Amino acid sequence: MLAEMADFVGMTSALSDALAPTVHRRRRHDPGRVLLDVALTLADGGDCLSDLCVLRDQPSLFGAVASTPTASRVIDTVDAARLGAIRAARAQARARAWAAGLSPVTVHGPLILDFDATLVDAHTERRGAGPTYKGGYGFHPLCCFCDATKEALAVLLRPGNAAAHDVDDHIEVLELALAQLPVAPLGLDPDNGVAMLVRADTAGATHKFVDALVKRGIEFSIGFEMRKDVRLAILALPASAWKEAITAECEIREGADVAELTNLDLSRWPEGTRAIVRREEPHPGAQFTLFDPGGWRHQVFITNSTDPDITYLEARHRGHARVEDRIRCAKDTGLRNLPFPDFANNACWVELICLAQDLIAFTQGLVLKGDMAKAEPKRLRYALLHTAGRLSTTSRTTTLRLQREWPWARALSDAFATLRSLPLTT
Repeated sequence: MLAEMADFVGMTSALSDALAPTVHRRRRHDPGRVLLDVALTLADGGDCLSDLCVLRDQPSLFGAVASTPTASRVIDTVDAARLGAIRAARAQARARAWAAGLSPVTVHGPLILDFDATLVDAHTERRGAGPTYKGGYGFHPLCCFCDATKEALAVLLRPGNAAAHDVDDHIEVLELALAQLPVAPLGLDPDNGVAMLVRADTAGATHKFVDALVKRGIEFSIGFEMRKDVRLAILALPASAWKEAITAECEIREGADVAELTNLDLSRWPEGTRAIVRREEPHPGAQFTLFDPGGWRHQVFITNSTDPDITYLEARHRGHARVEDRIRCAKDTGLRNLPFPDFANNACWVELICLAQDLIAFTQGLVLKGDMAKAEPKRLRYALLHTAGRLSTTSRTTTLRLQREWPWARALSDAFATLRSLPLTT
C-alpha cells in the first residue's frame, strides 16, 4: 500500500528525476527506485540496509529490488546537491498529497510546526558522532514536524555535541521545513500565505530564532528559561491573576492554573511578546527543586499570539508534547540506528526516514479511517502492512485474497479502494 501511495503522489518518478544526474551508463536498477525501496523498508520497520531482503524476497509484490551492495553504492552517490534534489522530490510529492485532500490549512487555527531535538546513540565509530550532554556518544539531530498531519518536514543530522539551542541550526531547519510546505507563511506571501505557529521548548528561546520567525510572519510559542527575574515575577503575582487551566478538549484541568506575567520585562523581545506561566501539582514521585513555592511546579513560555484567552494559549502550547510521539515513531522507522560510518551517508539515511514517515502520514491521512488513521507504525504494521494474503492470477488479472477472519481485512480492502479512487492532481 505504501508503494502504491508513493506512485500516486509522484514520489517514485520524482526520486528517479532527482537521481538521474548520477546515472552515467545503463543500469538494471533505477537509483531513485532504489532509494524508494530503502524508504519502504524503513516504513516496514527495517533499521539497516540489509533489511532490503524483506522486499527483495517478494518479487511478485515489489518487482526487482536491488542488492544490498547496489543500494549502498547508490547512497554513496548522494552528495549535498543530490540531497537537496531528494528534498525537492519530497516537497513535490507533498504538494500532490495535500492537493488530494491531506492539506490541514482549512482546519481552524494556524498551521503548527513543532521543533525538538533528540539523541541517537552510536555504538561503533561514526564520522560526525560526538559525546552527548547525557554522557553518551552519537548524534543530536534537530527535527521539525507538521502537527496536524504528523509529516516529518525536516531532520537535520548533527554531531552529538551540537548545542540544543544552536540558533543557526534552528533557522536552517526552519528554512528546510518551509521549503517542504506547499504554502508559505503570511510574512513571505501576504496575499496567499497562511497563518503559521512554531512551537519549541526552551532551546528555541533565542533572540535570533524568534526574530527570524517574526520576520517571516510566523507566530511563536516557545518555552522560557526559569531565570531569577521570571521567578520573582511569578512570586509577585496576586492570587486573582490565576485562572483554571483547561485540557485540549476545553474542559477544566484539575490541579493546574495559568497566569500571564505582565510584570516581566520583555522589552528585548519582539513587540507583542507575552509570557504565560502554568502552575500544577507535581506528579507522583517528582522531586522538588529550590523554587517550588507552595508545592507547585511552574513552567513558562513566551508567545506573540494576540488571543486574550491565556488558558487556550497554554493548552495549545502544551500540545507541543506530541512532538515526542513523532520522534518516537521516527526512531521506530529507522532513526534509532544510523548504519553507515560516513556522515554524508547517514544524512541521506535520515532523509529517507523522513520520506518513510511521509508515506505513512500520506496513507493515514488520505485512505485510512478510525483507529488506523491514528495508529503508530508498530500497530499499523501488525494490523495492515504485514497482513497475510494470497496472490492468484486468472485471465491475466492478479487478485490479492485476504483472510476473512483477519480483524482488519475490511479496513485494508477499503484503504486500497480509497487509494485507487483518489483524484489525480498535477
